[in-house]
Amino acid sequence: MRVYLPTTLPGLTAARATGCFPAREDAPAHAVTAAVREWYIEGNLEELEYSVMVDAAEASLRMLATLPDAERRRVVVAADVPEDAVRAGGTFRSSVTVAVTVPLDGVASIHIDGPDAAPTVQAAIDALAAADAGDDDARFLLDEAEACDLLWYDVSELDRLP
Repeated sequence: MRVYLPTTLPGLTAARATGCFPAREDAPAHAVTAAVREWYIEGNLEELEYSVMVDAAEASLRMLATLPDAERRRVVVAADVPEDAVRAGGTFRSSVTVAVTVPLDGVASIHIDGPDAAPTVQAAIDALAAADAGDDDARFLLDEAEACDLLWYDVSELDRLP
């Protein structure tokens, strides 16, 4: 099953050092869940996976909010795991937990904001509390970060990534 693991550049560095992403029973992950399929009745798999990637990118943004010294670039890792290791549930329709370690050879791709997105990502981080409280102007700043395309990298490029 394809899952999308939100992380940060420090998280990517840790995975590079250990050769894996740890089981995420206490951390967010995202996948095309039954709730996603129900919400996007007419979407094909590619559209559903894109919506899941957007959720994972927002989760990465929320992780960055807890790491004031981390570079302001969202990171999402697409990986394949056994379906029986994934359990639905959490904040987003796409939220899941992954009960297994994800080795780097299970990673399909890595998606990272370009350096030019950092100011937009920081503005979104600054607006999180207000957006969560229902402020439409603050939500607009989160939408602006969402509009920044994540760059695609193959796992073989991991050693050359920042």
